[in-house]
Amino acid sequence: MANHDNIFAAPIEKLGDFTFDERVAEVFPDMIQRSVPGYSNIISAIGMLAERFAKPHSNVYDLGCSLGAASLSMRRHIQQEGCKIIAVDNSSAMVERCRLHIDAYRSDTPVSVIEADIRDIDIQDASVVVLNFTLQFLSPEDRYQLLSKIHAGLRPGGILIVSEKYVFENEASNELLIDLHHDFKRANGYSELEISQKRSAIENVMRPDSIDVHKARFKELGFSSYDVWFQCFNFGSMFAVK
Repeated sequence: MANHDNIFAAPIEKLGDFTFDERVAEVFPDMIQRSVPGYSNIISAIGMLAERFAKPHSNVYDLGCSLGAASLSMRRHIQQEGCKIIAVDNSSAMVERCRLHIDAYRSDTPVSVIEADIRDIDIQDASVVVLNFTLQFLSPEDRYQLLSKIHAGLRPGGILIVSEKYVFENEASNELLIDLHHDFKRANGYSELEISQKRSAIENVMRPDSIDVHKARFKELGFSSYDVWFQCFNFGSMFAVK
């Protein structure tokens, strides 16, 4: 049984910005299942997409890999020989646990877990790149630069998978989807205090884009096709093919 997330259960006197520290790493599987609608569907489908798009002797990147759920899903599905998964995260607590998770399963596809800032990583000879709820934590000006570097490092026909929380231009739609997300969290046992404290802690470090902003960026960068393949409330995932 995963450790239960109760980080925001008691009133916190000085609520700092949300960080992926040791406490978060410890409860992360529980936190993300109870906070992100459709998370397990997204992880499963990332494996299916990797199976379809991974090319022999190419690199597969999981940028902002946290505990390695997407890397493990891709490794289970990839049939091609000579593929290498490069999983990157800047949280030492996450990287340490991710290595343990990866080592617990045997596979022919090697996974390198690297502790680094994803903005500093070279993307080379890639057939699949995953940003699973990662891009939203970068400053808006860094997002374009990173995506541009990914586009340059992808092979033609390679795929980028970007899962994100979305903001919606229509105010009524946006409020409804936020409310439904909070209902989802309540249904998963989070209290009003936990929901409001988590929201305050994460607001400064996560500034989501709209789906239209994502699409416009993919178009400008020169991806040949891109669309939403999954959405539940204000969370979802998109693909962009070079």
